[in-house]
Amino acid sequence: MRWKPGTEGGQRLSVANLPTNMLCGLVLLAGELGVNCEGWFAGMRLNVQEIHDPLVRVSYRQASEVIRRALPTLPVEGVGLAMGGKQNGGNFGLLGLAMKTAPTFGDAVQIGLEYQRNLGPLMDLSLDERHDGAIAVIATAPDEASDLLPFLCEEMFSSVLMLARELAGPDFNPLRLDLGYAPPAYSARYEELFHCEVRFNQPQHAMTVDRRWLELPFSSYNPVTSRQALALCRAQLAAMSLRGETTAAVERQLRPRLPGNPQMTEIAAALHLSERTLRRQLSEEETSFSAVHDRIRTERALDLLQDPDLTIAWIGSQIGFNDVREFRRAFKRWTGHTPSEARARIA
Repeated sequence: MRWKPGTEGGQRLSVANLPTNMLCGLVLLAGELGVNCEGWFAGMRLNVQEIHDPLVRVSYRQASEVIRRALPTLPVEGVGLAMGGKQNGGNFGLLGLAMKTAPTFGDAVQIGLEYQRNLGPLMDLSLDERHDGAIAVIATAPDEASDLLPFLCEEMFSSVLMLARELAGPDFNPLRLDLGYAPPAYSARYEELFHCEVRFNQPQHAMTVDRRWLELPFSSYNPVTSRQALALCRAQLAAMSLRGETTAAVERQLRPRLPGNPQMTEIAAALHLSERTLRRQLSEEETSFSAVHDRIRTERALDLLQDPDLTIAWIGSQIGFNDVREFRRAFKRWTGHTPSEARARIA
């Protein structure tokens, strides 16, 4: 089946557009517990070092498989609760800043829902009004992740809870928490953390809160910072593209090798593929090695051009050009502008 950008359903699982926040949290927890996590990534075209790179993207399939391998190795009951319970606004990056500088708690909730994909969640959140006037945050996951639901719900709802308490104050508590799976042996820990009624074997995964919280004004509201943070969140979301696992793997291999002008032979070998297989897999994702290489070189060049102290020749050398004239010609072919013109536009 050919790669068709924009399609939904099962193909979503192999689109490599998820940031690695979740996997990074698991790796950090493994470090605290003295667990070697190298084996989690075997055969995944990923390694531990890449997980900490903010530019790296993984597919839902890859992320969920790493989690399946990780959970049995971590000597903790309720790994999701352990991870989510440590979250704060800083862990939410630009999105956390945008929420913190919003006018009210209700505005922050809407911002969080609109830009949730920026953090690479493995569950989708939506808001639903209950008949009693309360508001429910509903979490859903693909059927393929049904075996991971306890972990995913624990991590998602406890992360949301900790962020809400940071935004609204320590007195914030849900009215109840509904979960669609059987109670685990450590179920008492849920009530200890959420300070509300917890119901298992429910038709939905939902955290219900009193509507009055939505009206809470924030003393941290700053209209200028809010607009700036929202603009950056929009840019992050717009930059997310549909790319396959092979394309993302090639990108990860290319970035640290750009100064050496890596060829397809080298990248195929690094991925333990033949050139023919790599070419075929990229074609199935409707791209090519040269297209990916040029895009990564363009992104890196544009990033370096923001520093006015770097010479055009040096920037060219950092993306594989020994001849500055060749770099200028290639850059204009990629962008329609010379490097100097692009630098002036950036400034």
